[in-house]
Amino acid sequence: MKQDTHPDYHFITVQMTDGTTFQTRSTWGKEGDTMALEIDPKSHPAWTGGTRNIDQGGQVARFNKRFGGLTLKK
Repeated sequence: MKQDTHPDYHFITVQMTDGTTFQTRSTWGKEGDTMALEIDPKSHPAWTGGTRNIDQGGQVARFNKRFGGLTLKK
């Protein structure tokens, strides 16, 4: 096996958005660094079931919104 092909794997501290911390091993940063998360499973709506600020309508909903009032006269 070749020498010096793998990155340095060391302990870092991860700080969640609510201030709690835990230690894990990572290749990010240097030994003892702290990674402060901006989004984590405790606060992100995808994991908490909260509302998301995304467009819920698809192509059909947009079409009906634009052209829903049109009718064909016989």
